[in-house]
Order: sequence, then structure tokens, then C-alpha cells
Amino acid sequence: MLYGKEHVERYQQTGGAEGHDWNGTTVLLLTTRGRNSGRPYTTPLIYQPHDGDYVVVASKGGDPHDPDWYANLQADPEVEVQVKADRFKARARTAADEEKPELWGLMTRTWPDYDDYQQKTDRPIPVVVLEPVRR
Repeated sequence: MLYGKEHVERYQQTGGAEGHDWNGTTVLLLTTRGRNSGRPYTTPLIYQPHDGDYVVVASKGGDPHDPDWYANLQADPEVEVQVKADRFKARARTAADEEKPELWGLMTRTWPDYDDYQQKTDRPIPVVVLEPVRR
């Protein structure tokens, strides 16, 4: 099973042929800039398409703290995304309160564990919308 750095490398090497389909769901690669280092960091994340955008969840498995990638995109919302072989720039934003229930439902249908993760932590788990910036 692919995970972490190996997942990213195989996904990049194969244009998503290996790594996009994972454990019964779909994965994209999100590259953010380190808020302190300025270095790029690439993270494999479960996603779902929604109205031309891509939705991901900053769950960190129900950890009490947000994942680093989420803190990075809050500092700099300009990110890079890879879905299969398609690589593009995007602007990341946290879903607004009024849209979060619909998007949370979309994501829990593809990965039901998100509900368990939310019960493990007091922090509201953010849902993130990646809006492609096409030239």
C-alpha cells in the first residue's frame, strides 16, 4: 500500500497511474510552500471533484492540531495540484460555514472515517476547496 513519501514519488513517476486510486477512493497531490522555510511540500490527499473545483479535508486523523499543509496554505493559498497526470495551479480556501455541510457529506461518502476523526478532536476539521487557476 502506498503512503507518504513513497506515495508521492510513485504518483509523480506514473502520472497518477499508481497512487490516484487508493483504498477505494481517489487521491490528488497538493503542493504548498512552507510558511517558514518557503520550500515546497507535497502531500497526498483524498479528494472529490465538486463544481469544477477539488475538495480535501484537513483532518490529520482527528489530531488536535491542523496538519502542516493546512497551516501552509493559510499563509499562502497559492498551491499546486496534481490529479492523475494533470498538474495545475490552484487557489486554496477554507469552505465557508454555509457550504461546509454539503462538502463534508461529499467527503464522508468517499471516506467515512472523517466522521470518526471529527469525534476524536475538539477542533472543527476544515474542509478545503482547491479552485483551479487556468491560464
